[in-house]
Amino acid sequence: MFRVAATRTAAAVFSVATRSAAAPRALGALSARRFEMPVMRWYSAGGALTRNDIQERIFHLLQDFDKVNQDKLSPTADFSKDLGLDSLDTVEVVMAIEEEFSVEIPDDEADKISSVKEAIDYISKRDDAH
Repeated sequence: MFRVAATRTAAAVFSVATRSAAAPRALGALSARRFEMPVMRWYSAGGALTRNDIQERIFHLLQDFDKVNQDKLSPTADFSKDLGLDSLDTVEVVMAIEEEFSVEIPDDEADKISSVKEAIDYISKRDDAH
């Protein structure tokens, strides 16, 4: 069991209750009540990402780039041919994808990502993407 002790700043501090009879008097009237902590379970993710979720997030990411030709944005769009991005822009897109999905893409894999489809395929294969 935990008991709550009031501090001078009026914030509650959790302290482990002792079995001594003097503890409630020393902690004041607030400690006379018992508070049970609810059991809480934390999960790292709500489940695997679907291809539609990945596609939607990549589209939003690409829409923020000024150089992207928005009219040609599609699931099969090539970064350079369709969207008008040069090699430096493509590197920036891949870095933004890394940040968006909290993954680190090795350079040799990043060089292979040159279209929206390839980006979606790569992220969908990663178990650690979220």
